[in-house]
Amino acid sequence: MSIPSATVEKTEVLHNSTDIAKALMGFYAKINSRYDYYGVTSKLTLLTTESCTINRTLLDLKNEGVRLRHITEIRKDNISYCKQVMKIAELRHLDGVKGKIEVGDTELILTITPDEESHVIPQVIHSNVKQLVDQQKHLFEILWKKAIPAEQKMRAIEEGIEPVETKVVEDYEEILNHLKYRIERASQRSVCSSIGGLQLVYNNFFHSYKKMLDRHRNKGSGREQGSSSTVRWVTIIDKESVDLVKKFLDAGIQMRHVRYLPPINFAVDNKYFDATIEKMEGGKIMHNLLSSNDSVYVNHYSSLFEQLWDNGIDAVTRIRDIEEGIDLANIEIIQNPQEGIKRAWNLIRTAKEEALIMFSTPNAFRRQVHMGVLWLLNETAKEHPDAKIKILIPTDAQITKTIKEANLESPQIDFRIYEHGLIIRITIVIVDKKECMIVESKDDTKDSSYNAAGLSTYSSSKSIVMSYTSIFESLWKQTELYQQVKEANERLASANEQLKLQDRTQKEFINVAAHELRTPIQPILGLMDVLRTKIKDVEQQQLIESTIRNAKRLKNLSDDIIEVTQIEGQTLRLHKERFNIIYVITETLEDLNNQIENKKVRLVHDAKDDIIFIEADKPRITQVLYNLLRNAVKFTEEGTILVNVQKPLQEDLIVSVKDVGTGIDLGIFPRLFEKFASKSFQGLGLGLFISKSIVEAHGGRIWAENNPNAKGATFYFTLPIANLDR
Repeated sequence: MSIPSATVEKTEVLHNSTDIAKALMGFYAKINSRYDYYGVTSKLTLLTTESCTINRTLLDLKNEGVRLRHITEIRKDNISYCKQVMKIAELRHLDGVKGKIEVGDTELILTITPDEESHVIPQVIHSNVKQLVDQQKHLFEILWKKAIPAEQKMRAIEEGIEPVETKVVEDYEEILNHLKYRIERASQRSVCSSIGGLQLVYNNFFHSYKKMLDRHRNKGSGREQGSSSTVRWVTIIDKESVDLVKKFLDAGIQMRHVRYLPPINFAVDNKYFDATIEKMEGGKIMHNLLSSNDSVYVNHYSSLFEQLWDNGIDAVTRIRDIEEGIDLANIEIIQNPQEGIKRAWNLIRTAKEEALIMFSTPNAFRRQVHMGVLWLLNETAKEHPDAKIKILIPTDAQITKTIKEANLESPQIDFRIYEHGLIIRITIVIVDKKECMIVESKDDTKDSSYNAAGLSTYSSSKSIVMSYTSIFESLWKQTELYQQVKEANERLASANEQLKLQDRTQKEFINVAAHELRTPIQPILGLMDVLRTKIKDVEQQQLIESTIRNAKRLKNLSDDIIEVTQIEGQTLRLHKERFNIIYVITETLEDLNNQIENKKVRLVHDAKDDIIFIEADKPRITQVLYNLLRNAVKFTEEGTILVNVQKPLQEDLIVSVKDVGTGIDLGIFPRLFEKFASKSFQGLGLGLFISKSIVEAHGGRIWAENNPNAKGATFYFTLPIANLDR
């Protein structure tokens, strides 16, 4: 049975289909202003007899002015049904939607179905308990704000846009299946791994890589023999790994040897990135795998791979040198920590162009400061004033204070903090991109550098030095982004979300750039006007006219950018006054008629009244007219552009601009009044966005439609008549 009275708070669980149907009809009958739905959308929810009856009821509610909102998960297999829902209700997408909850003004319906495809009669919970209904309303509002517009999700599905996802895979079987799926569907793949990672692939995924290469060969069967491989691999090749590497080379995989690898094993293609910090010794499968299709990861590690690849040695050459007993690398292992640190200091003293130092931990830097490394760096800078000294230090709670103190003592040194989640056990010193020292961090808890350090390695091998240089420079570039985020956070203390922070920073930059762009334009226009009066040569006059015309376009562009910044920053201010809108239209038409170069286009005002006074911001309304008229002129090759004003007795004042041009492109129509909605190469598509904001700030609205005769379009905007003087 359904709830008998709205005045009696009650919650019931219904099993009988008759009781459920009666409860639903009673629920819909009590809806006056809102109906919120959270649940799955499918064929079953739309096309059954019961569903059709409910949908007709909802359509009746919509026609009565009830706001209907619907949250569902939009997928490729249900997109057609979701489009049907959009005809009835406002629709938004949210991932992982399950079950079915309906909330009205005073009641809620919760439907529990064992299986979407099941024929078992569902259970329904029907309640009018105010606290419970209010809780569901509040929950729905949270989900509604979190959900994205249905149009956006549908466009992404139809255009094949994959959502950005970064995840950590931890299950053994899931890791295996994930990597196999990635390999067999990739068109190309770049891998950086230890020999353990190479062994892991040979044990588990070698067949998948061979299938990928065979597919590539079949597609390119018309190419010459020796076509480039779709798989490239960098690793450390030694005597023990030669036989394994040969198997990969025989399969058609390109390989290069590097002396040192970054502290992360990764694979990247044109869309996806997979990585682990585990060594995978003996080919053991990793326990954690980071996977992402975020372009930030993909682009960064693609760039890192290219640097490693460019500095690597061809695997065939490396194997030949190993088999012939040749190793040209100048490498020295230093067992004594005291001697290793001494060699590192001596190396820094020789820097003539550049010294790059990346400390393993903040404590490693503090220990070196205590030993006097800042004095050493200052002396190096005095001997070679042009030498650049860059220091990277991992972050911790006190590192900012430590660096500030170091900067006071050594202001010529460039310190940066890098954020990372990896445990780096080495300090790297690179001098002039010719020599490097690697000092192992054995025990970071020790107070003395000698007690904390382990083995040290010196090398002058170009491939080794360049590999570590590329790692250093990659992290150095990353710190620029971290610094920007930090500085922006200080300016916007209330903004905790990075997306909001970046959006504010972008708007501030655009506003400053637009002002800086506009500042020199007015003097240019003034000087050009003076020159135009003094120069009589026709050809030079034409050049001056061209300069003036383009300077004005640049000024209009900067003005538009500033307008958009004010609108989005909610700093647009209206200065209303009482004026005759007919006079403003006449003035605007005369001005534009004089400016139009195409004399086949004529602007006409279909005047039925001579005087219509309104109270509005006159320059802003003039700006709207200019934007609409210039837009009409731009898309009209020949004919009359008609401006009309209607003054209904009980409705808003309506101004229309009708042209006979090409009409509005259907691809642009849904976002016509959004920023950058333009297929024209003239301007940025900001005029209609600005016009919409100005009109809405006056309490009016703006819209457009293609003309019925399929020639041209008409733009309309309204202004309230509350303050009109009739």
